[in-house]
Amino acid sequence: MSVKRSEVRAAQQRTAQMFEQVGIVLTAEEREQIEVAAFGLEQLETQGLELITYINNDRYCAKELVLFPGQTCPEHLHPPVGADPGKLETFRCRYGKVWLYVEGEPTADIQATVPAGSEPYYTVFHEVELNPGEQYTIAPGTKHWFQAAGEGAIVSEFSSTSRDEFDIFTDPNVKRIPAIEEDV
Repeated sequence: MSVKRSEVRAAQQRTAQMFEQVGIVLTAEEREQIEVAAFGLEQLETQGLELITYINNDRYCAKELVLFPGQTCPEHLHPPVGADPGKLETFRCRYGKVWLYVEGEPTADIQATVPAGSEPYYTVFHEVELNPGEQYTIAPGTKHWFQAAGEGAIVSEFSSTSRDEFDIFTDPNVKRIPAIEEDV
Protein backbone atom coordinates (compact mmCIF):
# COMPACT_ATOMS: atom_id res chain seq x y z
CA MET A 1 0.00 0.00 0.00
CA SER A 2 1.22 3.46 -0.81
CA VAL A 3 0.40 7.12 -0.45
CA LYS A 4 0.25 9.53 -3.40
CA ARG A 5 2.94 12.17 -3.76
CA SER A 6 0.28 14.92 -3.96
CA GLU A 7 -1.18 13.74 -0.62
CA VAL A 8 2.28 13.85 0.95
CA ARG A 9 2.91 17.38 -0.36
CA ALA A 10 -0.48 18.61 0.90
CA ALA A 11 0.18 17.11 4.35
CA GLN A 12 3.67 18.66 4.45
CA GLN A 13 2.23 22.07 3.61
CA ARG A 14 -0.53 21.74 6.22
CA THR A 15 2.05 20.65 8.81
CA ALA A 16 4.32 23.61 8.02
CA GLN A 17 1.32 25.94 8.44
CA MET A 18 0.56 24.45 11.86
CA PHE A 19 4.18 24.99 12.94
CA GLU A 20 4.05 28.58 11.69
CA GLN A 21 0.72 29.18 13.47
CA VAL A 22 2.24 28.27 16.84
CA GLY A 23 5.61 29.96 16.26
CA ILE A 24 7.80 26.91 15.64
CA VAL A 25 10.29 28.04 13.03
CA LEU A 26 11.57 25.53 10.48
CA THR A 27 14.29 26.06 7.90
CA ALA A 28 13.40 25.64 4.23
CA GLU A 29 15.27 22.31 4.27
CA GLU A 30 13.29 21.10 7.31
CA ARG A 31 10.00 22.05 5.65
CA GLU A 32 10.94 19.87 2.68
CA GLN A 33 11.92 17.00 5.00
CA ILE A 34 8.64 16.82 6.93
CA GLU A 35 7.89 13.12 7.11
CA VAL A 36 4.35 12.02 6.39
CA ALA A 37 3.68 8.64 8.00
CA ALA A 38 0.57 7.19 6.39
CA PHE A 39 1.38 3.74 7.77
CA GLY A 40 0.30 2.06 4.53
CA LEU A 41 -3.32 2.19 5.66
CA GLU A 42 -4.52 4.69 3.02
CA GLN A 43 -6.34 6.64 5.77
CA LEU A 44 -3.92 9.51 6.42
CA GLU A 45 -6.58 11.83 7.91
CA THR A 46 -7.67 9.11 10.35
CA GLN A 47 -4.51 7.06 11.00
CA GLY A 48 -1.35 8.98 10.27
CA LEU A 49 1.30 11.26 11.69
CA GLU A 50 3.47 14.09 10.42
CA LEU A 51 6.87 14.73 11.93
CA ILE A 52 10.19 16.44 11.70
CA THR A 53 13.29 14.88 13.19
CA TYR A 54 15.78 17.44 14.46
CA ILE A 55 18.38 14.90 15.53
CA ASN A 56 18.59 11.13 15.88
CA ASN A 57 21.92 9.59 16.78
CA ASP A 58 23.24 6.67 18.83
CA ARG A 59 22.46 8.51 22.12
CA TYR A 60 19.31 10.58 21.75
CA CYS A 61 16.55 11.85 19.47
CA ALA A 62 14.39 15.00 19.24
CA LYS A 63 11.29 15.31 17.05
CA GLU A 64 8.15 17.37 16.61
CA LEU A 65 5.01 15.30 15.99
CA VAL A 66 1.97 16.82 14.32
CA LEU A 67 -1.50 15.32 14.42
CA PHE A 68 -4.32 16.82 12.37
CA PRO A 69 -7.74 17.05 14.09
CA GLY A 70 -8.84 13.54 15.09
CA GLN A 71 -5.75 11.94 13.53
CA THR A 72 -4.41 8.87 15.32
CA CYS A 73 -0.96 7.31 15.49
CA PRO A 74 -1.73 3.55 15.56
CA GLU A 75 -0.93 1.37 18.57
CA HIS A 76 2.68 0.22 18.71
CA LEU A 77 5.64 -0.39 20.97
CA HIS A 78 9.38 0.15 20.79
CA PRO A 79 11.08 -3.21 21.39
CA PRO A 80 14.62 -3.99 22.50
CA VAL A 81 17.15 -3.81 19.66
CA GLY A 82 20.36 -5.67 20.39
CA ALA A 83 21.66 -4.46 23.75
CA ASP A 84 19.32 -1.42 23.69
CA PRO A 85 16.22 -1.97 25.89
CA GLY A 86 14.01 -0.03 23.44
CA LYS A 87 13.11 3.61 23.03
CA LEU A 88 12.34 5.63 26.14
CA GLU A 89 10.31 8.65 25.04
CA THR A 90 8.82 11.72 26.62
CA PHE A 91 5.91 13.48 24.91
CA ARG A 92 5.41 17.16 25.74
CA CYS A 93 2.29 18.79 24.33
CA ARG A 94 3.03 22.16 22.71
CA TYR A 95 -0.31 22.91 21.04
CA GLY A 96 -3.83 21.51 21.14
CA LYS A 97 -4.78 18.47 23.11
CA VAL A 98 -3.61 14.88 22.66
CA TRP A 99 -5.02 11.75 24.24
CA LEU A 100 -2.31 9.19 24.87
CA TYR A 101 -3.22 5.59 25.63
CA VAL A 102 -0.80 3.28 27.41
CA GLU A 103 -0.84 -0.02 29.22
CA GLY A 104 -2.49 0.12 32.65
CA GLU A 105 -5.93 0.29 34.19
CA PRO A 106 -8.34 1.04 31.30
CA THR A 107 -10.17 4.37 31.46
CA ALA A 108 -13.94 3.76 31.58
CA ASP A 109 -15.00 6.25 28.90
CA ILE A 110 -12.11 7.25 26.68
CA GLN A 111 -12.25 10.59 24.89
CA ALA A 112 -10.63 9.41 21.65
CA THR A 113 -12.44 7.54 18.90
CA VAL A 114 -10.85 4.29 17.80
CA PRO A 115 -10.61 4.40 13.98
CA ALA A 116 -13.50 2.51 12.37
CA GLY A 117 -12.50 -0.88 11.04
CA SER A 118 -9.35 -0.99 13.17
CA GLU A 119 -10.95 -1.74 16.54
CA PRO A 120 -9.22 -5.15 17.00
CA TYR A 121 -5.82 -3.45 16.76
CA TYR A 122 -6.33 -1.02 19.65
CA THR A 123 -5.84 -2.89 22.93
CA VAL A 124 -4.60 -0.40 25.56
CA PHE A 125 -6.95 2.19 27.00
CA HIS A 126 -5.33 3.84 30.03
CA GLU A 127 -5.91 7.48 29.05
CA VAL A 128 -3.45 10.30 29.66
CA GLU A 129 -4.68 13.71 28.51
CA LEU A 130 -1.91 16.10 27.52
CA ASN A 131 -2.55 19.83 27.19
CA PRO A 132 0.08 22.46 26.32
CA GLY A 133 2.96 22.30 28.79
CA GLU A 134 2.09 18.81 30.06
CA GLN A 135 4.28 15.80 29.43
CA TYR A 136 4.39 12.05 29.92
CA THR A 137 7.22 9.53 29.66
CA ILE A 138 6.61 6.15 28.00
CA ALA A 139 8.84 3.27 29.12
CA PRO A 140 10.52 1.02 26.52
CA GLY A 141 8.36 -1.88 25.34
CA THR A 142 5.08 -0.20 26.39
CA LYS A 143 2.17 -0.43 23.96
CA HIS A 144 0.78 3.02 23.20
CA TRP A 145 -1.24 5.04 20.72
CA PHE A 146 -2.37 8.65 20.59
CA GLN A 147 -4.93 10.91 18.97
CA ALA A 148 -5.39 14.67 18.60
CA ALA A 149 -8.51 16.47 19.74
CA GLY A 150 -10.55 18.73 17.46
CA GLU A 151 -7.94 21.43 16.79
CA GLY A 152 -5.07 19.03 16.13
CA ALA A 153 -1.93 18.84 18.22
CA ILE A 154 1.82 19.38 18.18
CA VAL A 155 3.89 17.23 20.50
CA SER A 156 7.62 17.46 21.11
CA GLU A 157 9.25 14.06 21.52
CA PHE A 158 12.48 13.68 23.46
CA SER A 159 13.80 10.13 23.44
CA SER A 160 16.62 7.70 23.33
CA THR A 161 17.66 6.64 19.83
CA SER A 162 14.71 6.19 17.48
CA ARG A 163 14.70 3.02 15.40
CA ASP A 164 11.30 3.35 13.70
CA GLU A 165 11.97 0.42 11.40
CA PHE A 166 11.85 -1.92 14.44
CA ASP A 167 8.59 -0.58 15.92
CA ILE A 168 6.00 -3.30 16.45
CA PHE A 169 2.46 -2.31 15.49
CA THR A 170 -0.58 -4.18 16.77
CA ASP A 171 -2.16 -3.88 13.30
CA PRO A 172 -0.30 -6.26 10.95
CA ASN A 173 -1.35 -4.07 7.99
CA VAL A 174 0.79 -1.14 9.16
CA LYS A 175 3.87 -0.35 7.12
CA ARG A 176 5.94 2.15 9.08
CA ILE A 177 7.71 3.36 5.96
CA PRO A 178 5.25 2.87 3.08
CA ALA A 179 6.00 3.56 -0.56
CA ILE A 180 5.14 6.93 -2.10
CA GLU A 181 3.30 6.61 -5.40
CA GLU A 182 3.87 9.27 -8.03
CA ASP A 183 0.69 10.95 -9.29
CA VAL A 184 -0.21 10.08 -12.87
